[in-house]
Amino acid sequence: MSNLLEELEDYERWSINVLYAVGFLLFFGLALDQMSIDNILTDSIYKYYLDPITGEATGDSGYNLVNTATYAIVLGMFVIALSAWLRRLGIDGSDNTIIALFPFVLWAATGEVVEDAQMFSSALSSYFVSPGVHFQTAAWVIISGGFGYSISKNTSIDDDDEGEIIDFIASILILSQFLLYTNSISDGTEGSNIQLSMLVFFGLVAVFLPVILRGSLDVFTTVQRSVYLTGFGGTIIFLGAICCYAVSVDSSELTLWPLIFVIGAPALICWQMYLYGKESAEILAINGMVSGILPIGMNEDQYLNSESPEKDMMEKLRSKAVFASPVVFLAVAGQILDGIATAIGLEYLGYSEKHVLSDKIIQLFGNAFGFTFIKIILAGTILYFFTIANFEHRQRHLRLLIGLAMLVVGMAPGLRDVGRAALGV
Repeated sequence: MSNLLEELEDYERWSINVLYAVGFLLFFGLALDQMSIDNILTDSIYKYYLDPITGEATGDSGYNLVNTATYAIVLGMFVIALSAWLRRLGIDGSDNTIIALFPFVLWAATGEVVEDAQMFSSALSSYFVSPGVHFQTAAWVIISGGFGYSISKNTSIDDDDEGEIIDFIASILILSQFLLYTNSISDGTEGSNIQLSMLVFFGLVAVFLPVILRGSLDVFTTVQRSVYLTGFGGTIIFLGAICCYAVSVDSSELTLWPLIFVIGAPALICWQMYLYGKESAEILAINGMVSGILPIGMNEDQYLNSESPEKDMMEKLRSKAVFASPVVFLAVAGQILDGIATAIGLEYLGYSEKHVLSDKIIQLFGNAFGFTFIKIILAGTILYFFTIANFEHRQRHLRLLIGLAMLVVGMAPGLRDVGRAALGV
């Protein structure tokens, strides 16, 4: 059997080794704690990482410079390592993958809102605090994607039967989420005090979602279909819990107007970007090309030094075509969404900023709209990067995951912010 590390690029190998080292240090420090051995590693793990997470579940402890820097580095390493693993597994590297993963961005955001409303029991609440919520999200992605991958590789299953089997498995995974989280909500601080009958309705819709959407997901591969349905179903369950909370409290506690600006403006940006680049993207697609992705077997130097009608077409259309890519317009809109949500929350609704870097930016400008300005600049930088970047064909998964990372650090916290603001929690 070939060694995976020998088949990777140097930067991929380094990223995987860094993740191994981080994992070893974490588990070694926790093991020393279990053995009641006093040491600086265990003390640091609790001080900078674990205590802020458990504290946030009960009192919104916030972030510090150490864990903020660590999370940023680990996220970057994970993006690079995961892109290599997905390539090795033969997972589809098209834009459909980002669409399939997008429901889990909503899953994380709505799950955090339910936690902010103190609806989960103490046994689960800390698992919906960043960064723990993202590990839990990743677990569901791996489980659902693993089932899809196994079915797609099972030669005894006919292609015509794959869809029905994966729909059934997705329903089981959604039902598992419903039972797990509804049981926790019914035992939670607020969940036990509100009417949850509406949650049962949302749960039924979620469980039967694969049947409802049957016939409309043929564009997805088996793996993408499984991930998309599981994430979408889980999001519906959390939306049901949020609705139960909203109808159970006095209407004066709800603040719904921010939703118009925080969700409406980014949605309009996505739509306009898609319309602007749609024609150019379709022309490239007809000719078997995607903006910014080089032909198979060609590196960037070879591409830049080449001359061909295909290259001329790519260079002519790429700057417009990139606007229509979900990887790009979702990442751009996500940053703007976060900027708007933060400004409204801090300037009009009395919230405070807990992220270290964001707080320093706000202090520098003197108000939260300075942070919105920086987010708009970041959105433009993301758009410019994808406009000029050339990804080798084997790096197409890296392109997807860079966009996903921008969603995770942009749209997810922005949606969480506006969700908790709407509920007044």
